[in-house]
Amino acid sequence: MTEHSVPGTSNVSEPATRAAATLEPGASPFERHVFVCVSGKTCPGQGAAELHAALKGLAIERCGKIAVRVNQSGCLAQCGHGPMIAVYPENVWYAGVTLGDVEEIVDEHLVHGRPVERLLFRGHAPGPNVVRMP
Repeated sequence: MTEHSVPGTSNVSEPATRAAATLEPGASPFERHVFVCVSGKTCPGQGAAELHAALKGLAIERCGKIAVRVNQSGCLAQCGHGPMIAVYPENVWYAGVTLGDVEEIVDEHLVHGRPVERLLFRGHAPGPNVVRMP
């Protein structure tokens, strides 16, 4: 056990083929971290849970379990623009994403590092951007 190990866990998440390395303090353990809004007033009704499952499955298939992490998130305060996806460390936000967009996001952005321009969240102000519902 190293000084950075947590008791009862292993720092090696893959077989011995992966070199055990210690990251600098504050460094992300993933190349990209993806958050899919699955709560709030509108995203759940727009297929966000299915979108998350599809995105996570394809990301694992194409990127492995180490390079990219796909998580469900709480409300991202952009209700009415979703489903919303945020990708870090690039701070790229996608709006109105559908199941038909998943393969393009994974292949272009998560695999090749090129954000999908047509899906970028545009024309919004800093902070919450909630569409007023009648």
